[in-house]
Amino acid sequence: MATGDRYVLGYRQAEQERLQRQAEQLGHESARLFDEIGISQGARVLEMGCGPRGCLDLLSTRVGASGRVIGIEVNPDAVALAESFVAERGLENVEVVAGDARSTGLPEGSFDLVTSRLVLVLIPQPTQVIAEAVTLARPGGAVAFHETDWAAVICDPPSRAWTTVVELFMAVAEKNGNDFSLGRKLPRLLRQAGLIDLHVNPIVHFCPPGNPRRPLLVDFVDNMRERILALHLVEEEELVQLRQALARHLDNPDTTVFHGPYIQAWGRKPA
Repeated sequence: MATGDRYVLGYRQAEQERLQRQAEQLGHESARLFDEIGISQGARVLEMGCGPRGCLDLLSTRVGASGRVIGIEVNPDAVALAESFVAERGLENVEVVAGDARSTGLPEGSFDLVTSRLVLVLIPQPTQVIAEAVTLARPGGAVAFHETDWAAVICDPPSRAWTTVVELFMAVAEKNGNDFSLGRKLPRLLRQAGLIDLHVNPIVHFCPPGNPRRPLLVDFVDNMRERILALHLVEEEELVQLRQALARHLDNPDTTVFHGPYIQAWGRKPA
């Protein structure tokens, strides 16, 4: 991921826990993506910005005992958590290394697949990560990203708290150099990076009561709290009230919630 604190959601323990839950919640979508790409036994795969878990277990299963998976992550706490996850699961073909996805220092053209999930939208200058991914893929290898776009982050009935919170997130993202409309641009960015044979899967999440991703915006309020206040976008008391109102709106079983679209896009490096 990005260096320092430029990962817009920060590295607090609660965010690491959210990422671990997210790995479970999105696992079926990532598994389907990897199966569509086709990962051979014995393949070498790199996951960029793997966080505390990422897709390491899914990739480990697909490359088999003769394959190799490397997860690269910049945050030391996330690296330690990922290493613990690998050890607990007995993933002997997986290695976690500390490093920046923009400049990994790994050998060029050495991976059959380079992939990342929900990283580009949360860091500045995501095209640097895309360029590094293409560089690291072997000729004929695949590069795949699973990203999001906030175009369909919507609820019904409308809520002032929801709308205001989304506006606050957009303001923080702009200041941090993030692009919350990156998902729609991803196919173009991959073409511009030199990939061919592009494929795209769009996904929208419907989050009914009880869905674990329904309160995602509340989690983000907590993660972005310090940034929002540091930018003087609202006073602390108002932010507390917004969070409470948003939580009440999401607790209402009559509220309809959608997140996304999520965009899975992949292509191959020319042979």
